Formats: sequence, structure tokens, C-alpha cells
Amino acid sequence: MTGLPRPSLTYRTEDGLRLGALLWRFGPGWRMISSAMLGGGVGRREWALNAQVAAGYSRMDPVEHMDALGPGGPGVGMMTAAVVERYAAAEDGGAEAVATVGLGVPTWAAAPEGVPDPGLPAAPESARETAPESEAESARETVGAGDAGVLETGGRAPRPGTINILVAVPVAFSDPALVNAVMTVTEAKTQALLEAGFPCTGTASDAVCVAVREDGPAEAFGGPRSVWGARIARAVHRAVLDGARDWRARREHSPLL
Repeated sequence: MTGLPRPSLTYRTEDGLRLGALLWRFGPGWRMISSAMLGGGVGRREWALNAQVAAGYSRMDPVEHMDALGPGGPGVGMMTAAVVERYAAAEDGGAEAVATVGLGVPTWAAAPEGVPDPGLPAAPESARETAPESEAESARETVGAGDAGVLETGGRAPRPGTINILVAVPVAFSDPALVNAVMTVTEAKTQALLEAGFPCTGTASDAVCVAVREDGPAEAFGGPRSVWGARIARAVHRAVLDGARDWRARREHSPLL
């Protein structure tokens, strides 16, 4: 297997909610770079998990939590408040991308110090007159308000991201090219969000995972004008654009969803 495997979708009951999880079993022979708390950094990984968690997630053991949901062994575990079964996928020249998109609390990366992110979702430019968001939807999506929440004890609890992106390419990358690929993913994500009408760079706790082959000649570059970086950019752009448009359509037509 040299490309992105087909994910398995499972459900569990947690905090009184039915929550989904997507699992990709890559097997041996892969390296990944990720911003996820479980399996983050750069190294050999054999699976990637994208697990939905309840809004207001405040557990102080997210690494152990994600590890318990995985199949065991070295892997990457990402969290999101988005509905994972509505993932969007795209492919370009062998580069494959999957995105789960939730935009309840969109953010600008460079925000004034001390100014909180908006508590309500930003309506796309083409949907300013839609009905106001329901309390249920607000509760479901505000999990992306930041990368940490304040517990009653005063501790900081990690918050799950609401736009998670998984990319796989069938070739090896050098470490610098892997870092460059993460930059490319982020740039393509932001381009897609702006094109979809969302004035933001993402949410404050998005997660990224890029999987590459361990063996073979290593690509030296991962930027958007390199061969594989360009393919990654186009695949991510398509997946995020489709995911953002789907999220907007569901909000416009099913405000209680």
C-alpha cells in the first residue's frame, strides 16, 4: 500500500453523546509529521486517528484519551468537534488529502492581544442574512474557541481543533521538506477558507498530519511550487473548500443540526 488507506468509521458513546472516529491504518514504512498531541513531531507512524469529542472538551489527559481510541503502536491522534463522517477528500497527482471542517469559531492568526475570539460563527459573505445559530449548534462548535480552556482548578485544558487535515504522498520527504509541507498545507487551507467566504485563517486549534513513505529518494522541497508541494496544495485546497462549503450549507438548511 503506497497511498492513503480507506478509513474505518466507528462510533462510541462518551459524555452521553454518540461520537465518531476515523482511523487510517497505514502499516509500516511510513513517516509522519504532525501537530497532534498524540504522535506529534516527526517519526515513524503506522496509523492516524481523527476522533470527534464533545464540545467544551476539558480532559487533562488528551494523549492517553486518543491513545486509548487507537489500535495500539505508533500513531497520530487528532481531536475535533466537527462531525467526522462528513469529511471531504481530494487527490492530485498522487497526493491525497482529507479534511474535517468545523467553523463555529473562526479566527485570524494575528489577533490583538487580549481580544477574545468571537463566540458565534462568522457568516460567510454570501450568507449574512441567514437565521441565527441555535444554542445546540453553538455548543457543538465552540470547542474550537482556542487551544486551551480554563478549568475550575485554574489549570489549562487542551481544546480540540475544528479543522483537521491529513495528507499522504507515495514518496519520501526530507525533514526540511516535511516542515515545508506543513506550511504548504496551512497556506492552502487559508486560501480555501477565504475563497469559501470565511474571513479567517482557520480556527485556533487546527491540527495537521502529513504522511510520507520512509524508503526511496527523499524529496528536498515541499513548498507550493515544488512538484509534490504543488500537488499537496491543490489537494488540500479542494478538500477544505468542499468541507467549508458543506459546513455552510448544513448550517443554512439545518440550523438545529
